Amino acid sequence: MNLFEPFRDKQLAERLVASIKERARGLADVNLMEVCGTHTMSIYRFGLKNFLPPNIRLLSGPGCPVCVTPVSAIDYACALSRLEGVTIATFGDMLRVPGSASSLEKERASGARIEIVYSPLDALDLASKNADRTVVFLGVGFETTAPAVALTIKRAKERGARNFFVFVLHKLIPPAMEALLSSGEIKLHGFICPAHVSAVIGARPYEKLIEKFHVPCVIAGFEPLDILGGIDMLLGQIRSGKPSVEIEYSRVVRREGNTSARAVIDEVFEARSSDWRGLGAIPASGLALKRAYREFDAESRFPISVPGEKDNPECLCGAVLRGVKTPTDCPLFGSVCTPEHPRGACMVSSEGTCSAWYKYTDDHR
Repeated sequence: MNLFEPFRDKQLAERLVASIKERARGLADVNLMEVCGTHTMSIYRFGLKNFLPPNIRLLSGPGCPVCVTPVSAIDYACALSRLEGVTIATFGDMLRVPGSASSLEKERASGARIEIVYSPLDALDLASKNADRTVVFLGVGFETTAPAVALTIKRAKERGARNFFVFVLHKLIPPAMEALLSSGEIKLHGFICPAHVSAVIGARPYEKLIEKFHVPCVIAGFEPLDILGGIDMLLGQIRSGKPSVEIEYSRVVRREGNTSARAVIDEVFEARSSDWRGLGAIPASGLALKRAYREFDAESRFPISVPGEKDNPECLCGAVLRGVKTPTDCPLFGSVCTPEHPRGACMVSSEGTCSAWYKYTDDHR
């Protein structure tokens, strides 16, 4: 079988791979990191690492919102679910994420009211139809999902909803990228920037990374040709010594982003420090409700104290999210930690690095 057979444009794929190899010739080892779980899945699904020369290394970063949600947040959500009259509304991939001693899946099995929804508006409608219960929506996600949650909160205010709250867990990608570079734990030579996030925020938020760290950035789409094109563009910047923020995904992403989406985020939310699994507290990397909308804040309405984090000490999910470890470095991977029985968040989510590695490679077999 032709190695390029899976590509919709085989000739373009061949040209991109040839260009990547040419640009990589003579370079020392190059570490490129993708910070989007959908990129991670595409890289593994299409075996894109097999097309790269040995000196070009792809690392998976903190691009899975479920994975970076800390244990303390899961513990708080579990505690909420045990309160009388409370219904938790959440996206399905949060169910199996392990907390210190439980998970939402286990709480539901024990009788808690936990409903799977497909949008934040579904959660608001659930509250409207169940006036005798309090509905708490778990607002998980990066800048991509924040506009929809913001619009839902605005609608809740317009409706005068009194039994709808949001546990705000949204996180912002550029501060996490800066934290990775500032740590010096691993040398990064370029970023494949997240496409969905960038469709909202545009290219300008990454310019600070260029100014401070001189690390090239390319916003690439999710098709295998997009990713190869993004890698080729990054190597071009490395070769020229002129780092910038380039947009490969120009059919969707604009330099200014989606101004309407950004406006509604700015109206409803403000930046705050946030805890990330594996990265700790990062200043201005999360969102909180502004005063005008704080009546819908679950943490204010339910000030529950949870014990200190007790993450599984054998699980290396945090190190995987920082790019300093790979899934096969973890003693749990593929043995006691599998998609059917996950021990760590990186194996739970379909966007998690461990899940992608397990599904699309033979390293665990």
